[in-house]
Amino acid sequence: MSDQNIHVLGKISTAFGIKGWVKVYSYTDPMSNILEYPIWYIRKDGQWKEFKVLQGKTQGKGLVACLQGINDRDLALSLHQCDIGIPEEQLPELDEDEHYWFQLIGLKVVNTEGVVLGQVKELFDSGGGNQVMTVQPCEGSVDQQQRLLPFVDQYVLEVDLDGGMIQVDWDPDF
Repeated sequence: MSDQNIHVLGKISTAFGIKGWVKVYSYTDPMSNILEYPIWYIRKDGQWKEFKVLQGKTQGKGLVACLQGINDRDLALSLHQCDIGIPEEQLPELDEDEHYWFQLIGLKVVNTEGVVLGQVKELFDSGGGNQVMTVQPCEGSVDQQQRLLPFVDQYVLEVDLDGGMIQVDWDPDF
């Protein structure tokens, strides 16, 4: 599988117990949605390898999973910090006004006056359900400043995937 077909939904943080279970850090919302996928692709040493998810469950504030072929602690530890992904065609269909974060990476961010603020470098959850986009300078940017913009309806007015742009109500002096 090529990186272009796989989208990262989380990562394995470490081993859990002695029977090969792994602790999972999920980027999905809710976090348990990652367990809905019966096959995970795990990137180890730059290569994606397919693993069947035998079991998965919440454990404390996180998730743990049992993967086919990973049956002891040493094998589980060998997956430490490896990305978990799935093929794009397995992602659920979204409503018209919804987007996956990976679709927004690289889009130009332009304010209502047509000023280019930069392009989306990443999105992250800042806690409490608040999403933030990191906007880095790009060709045509008003300046070389990196910005953190709240990804909320008050500031994000339109996402145009086909046009490669996000329109925001944001003053470049902020």
